[in-house]
Amino acid sequence: MRVVIQRSENGRCEVEGETVGSIDIGIVALVGFTHTDEEEDLLWMAEKLLHLRIFEDEENKMNRSVLDHGGKVLSIPQFTLYGDSRKGRRPNFMQAAKPEQAEALYHRFNELLRQKGAAVETGAFGAVMQISLTNDGPVTFILDSPDKQ
Repeated sequence: MRVVIQRSENGRCEVEGETVGSIDIGIVALVGFTHTDEEEDLLWMAEKLLHLRIFEDEENKMNRSVLDHGGKVLSIPQFTLYGDSRKGRRPNFMQAAKPEQAEALYHRFNELLRQKGAAVETGAFGAVMQISLTNDGPVTFILDSPDKQ
């Protein structure tokens, strides 16, 4: 599982000109899955995303999580996070989970975030989306679930 998170002052997802998800202060998370992802990856990532200290405290140190800060999460499904462009000119998406699997994982991941206390808005799985945000900092992290060995 791979997630790109951006600390954001605001974020919005539109599909065909209609807003389907929006947040004020929080995290915009681009979420991708590979074919070996399972529940333990979702649990690990939900904990990491919600408790990663990327918001500043009174001393301007990154010491607060999105939960501490009272922020929200805008979760966007994005299979291209598993695109491999090392060879040729066209990305290869062989490592991305098949749509049926990825959609189930995406919905379960968002459910876990909510169960852990996050206010979550979402994009639309399988749709062409336009994402806009104001990256605060800028602060951006790439999170990969641990290798299973």
